[in-house]
Amino acid sequence: MAIFRRRSRDETEPARTDATVETGEDASEQVDAPVLDRSSGPFDHSEVGGSDDRIDLGALRILGAEGMQLRLEIDQEQQAVVAASVLMGDSNLQLQAFAAPRSEGLWESIRGELSESVTTRGGTAESVEGPFGIELRTRMPSQDKNGRTVFAPARFLGVDGPRWFLRGVISGRAAVEDTKAEPLLQVFRDTVVVRGQDPMAPRELLTLTLPTEAQPVEAPDEPSAPELNPFERGPEITEVR
Repeated sequence: MAIFRRRSRDETEPARTDATVETGEDASEQVDAPVLDRSSGPFDHSEVGGSDDRIDLGALRILGAEGMQLRLEIDQEQQAVVAASVLMGDSNLQLQAFAAPRSEGLWESIRGELSESVTTRGGTAESVEGPFGIELRTRMPSQDKNGRTVFAPARFLGVDGPRWFLRGVISGRAAVEDTKAEPLLQVFRDTVVVRGQDPMAPRELLTLTLPTEAQPVEAPDEPSAPELNPFERGPEITEVR
């Protein structure tokens, strides 16, 4: 089942900090960067079998779980899927995968950019040790319907893999309650990234595709990840579940 909902985006895509494209002999001569122990996931496609029960979204393969709803966010201008969101009750996990250089990971620098973005907008950001290494826990201010300032919590997860970077954002109740977060953390852990062999610039979004069974229906209001992604692309986003 698929759900479509359009939302606007006020911010434009920031400039990339590294425009290097891996190609030819230069890329093959680079040394792979050390990465987190991923023996329990997330996985590279080379580390799992080619046929399993995961939902094939192109660059991401996601294992279904009880009570899970899957929503795909689509850039209407580019006509491209830019993120996958997993909803469980009142909590959400947004997943995106990006190309990364062989020589170094991206998560350390991205954490710094996210932290600066949050704090300059009046929020708080704290780096803490999590199940996938260092994660960023944030609170962003906004106004409720009565004009009072409230803070929306989020957990930013990041894993550097072989020539890819997987980012997850947990929002809703799971951002502050460990028992609510665990099913979403397991989805993140079970996710497989398919990088592909095409040359890509670091931080370039890996291509996601719609599953063949997706069908459009009206979308209800659901909790969504805060728009703090320094990679975000396209002025219009449509969500698909």
